[in-house]
Amino acid sequence: MHPYRSHHCGALRASDVGSEVRLAGWVHRKRDHGGILFIDLRDHYGLTQILCEPEFGQFAEVDAVRAESCIQIDGVVVARAEDQVNNDLATGEIEVRITDFKVLSAAGDLPLPVFQEPDYPEDIRMKHRYLDLRRETMHKNIVLRSDVVKALRRGMEDAGFTEYQTPILTASSPEGARDFLVPSRLHPGKFFALPQAPQIFKQLIMVSGFDRYFQIAPCFRDEDARADRSAGEFYQLDIEMSFVEQHEVWDTTGPVVENAFNLFAGDRKVDAYADWPKIPYADSMLKYGSDKPDLRIPLEMQVVTEHFVDSGFKIFAQIAADPEKQIRAIPAPQGGSRAFCDRMNSWAQKAGLPGMGYIMFDDGDGKGPLAKNIGPERTHAIRDQLGLQAGDAAFFLAGKVEEFEKIAGAARVEVAKQLHEQGKTMHDGSPLFEEDRFAFCWIVDFPMYEWDEERKKVDFGHNPFSMPQGELAALEKAETAEQILALKANQYDLVCNGYEFASGAIRNHKPEIMYKAFEKAGYGADVVEKEFGGMLNAFKFGAPPHGGIAYGVDRIVMLLADQENIREVTMFPLTQNAEDLLLGAPSEPSDEQLKDVHIRVVKPIVEAKGE
Repeated sequence: MHPYRSHHCGALRASDVGSEVRLAGWVHRKRDHGGILFIDLRDHYGLTQILCEPEFGQFAEVDAVRAESCIQIDGVVVARAEDQVNNDLATGEIEVRITDFKVLSAAGDLPLPVFQEPDYPEDIRMKHRYLDLRRETMHKNIVLRSDVVKALRRGMEDAGFTEYQTPILTASSPEGARDFLVPSRLHPGKFFALPQAPQIFKQLIMVSGFDRYFQIAPCFRDEDARADRSAGEFYQLDIEMSFVEQHEVWDTTGPVVENAFNLFAGDRKVDAYADWPKIPYADSMLKYGSDKPDLRIPLEMQVVTEHFVDSGFKIFAQIAADPEKQIRAIPAPQGGSRAFCDRMNSWAQKAGLPGMGYIMFDDGDGKGPLAKNIGPERTHAIRDQLGLQAGDAAFFLAGKVEEFEKIAGAARVEVAKQLHEQGKTMHDGSPLFEEDRFAFCWIVDFPMYEWDEERKKVDFGHNPFSMPQGELAALEKAETAEQILALKANQYDLVCNGYEFASGAIRNHKPEIMYKAFEKAGYGADVVEKEFGGMLNAFKFGAPPHGGIAYGVDRIVMLLADQENIREVTMFPLTQNAEDLLLGAPSEPSDEQLKDVHIRVVKPIVEAKGE
């Protein structure tokens, strides 16, 4: 017999009854039933129940063993009594009567429990991540992550892509976040950067003639953590293709992702790739208040400014008269109760707004202060525009769009979820919030440029390497700031359930367009040549038209695992404060290490607090 085990803890079945076996694993749970001990023995593969009777010679040792100790047992497989079969457990028809026992490694007092998985503070979980990862949910999440990566890799290979590895030590590149810098020992005063993404390299791979590239790529960005974003590093399915337009990038890679979701979605509905809508950025912001719309919610905002022009509601009338401002309405089917409207008004105040206007509709005139001030004719016009009925409501947000749009988007989601919890539906009986669905959409036609209010100038809005729609001719025609800001890029995001988890573009592969695109953002040819000389020079020697996309592996797994925090699907993540509490990183280097890389640390001056 093998020195440690003949079977793993998820292998034994009723057909093994009578077999002599050896198992090894961790003590998941121990129970005393009238002097008979039961141990749930756990390993990577599952659980097996171990039966230890008082007659067993090592009974006292088994009784003394602590939870999470690593043990080995020999025993005989026996069938459970019919009323004791556990149908929720793969090995639930049998148990193993112990004949020999050995502690391979004893566990001390646990800093956090593994059994039953109660909530525990992040600092304890991260400091003892090896215990945290023993929990059933965490273990399943990490295995799911591996399976998803395997499915994505297989899908890309089946689609004719080849995996290539790009450098980790590279040059600093403006990708929208801070770089992690690595000092060079051989070149005093100079630094490598860890790649924020393999962007430039994958484009150079296309210039080099490799046609279809992919990589499960590590990316490094010195940015703050969020629930859906790791601090420091993450992985993406990085893709680039030659001689393609954007629909070919979608049609080639989208089904790979759809298949991965179908493999691991369980009973949840996955929207078919053919049904993924393509929503222009401007429409998404208007209807959903976000470029990451959650399409599980069918509610759409509408502009209702015209109904308040010269109305009796003075505040909104003033806003309606200002061409730089707007009034939008959020429909609320079956939300026409004072209690619900007051609750949403309180929600808006907590979100930072003075409040949120509302109208409740019934068979006659609208109800509420706003309806009373604008009169029945305008109230009916709003109801008809929004397609509302008796018993419904509408909520209103107004002002400069950039100041209220984000909160309006959040309010749309809050309205739908609260009404859904109350059992309310759309008029046709369809749900206001489809919890068990993965709803995808492409966001397209992103602005090429945006206005930088702080620096009072035009700058790139998304990715400086994207091809502008209309190419060189469009750039040359755009002269004023307004015309430049109206330019669209061949850029696209893929969104699922309110999360953006893929972003891509058709690339700018022509030097003359690259110079002109940067010129419109106020960057001279000297800047382009200094910052992007390697790629620019490559484009002068026959670059193919190319485009690509990158899918966030962490977010895909987070969605499939039904988690709200990306750290729940990452094996060894940094904390919210970007620290590794397990190994103590970041740490202070020794003087010798600093000397090797020609660096002197100057710590920030802490100003003394006034008395």
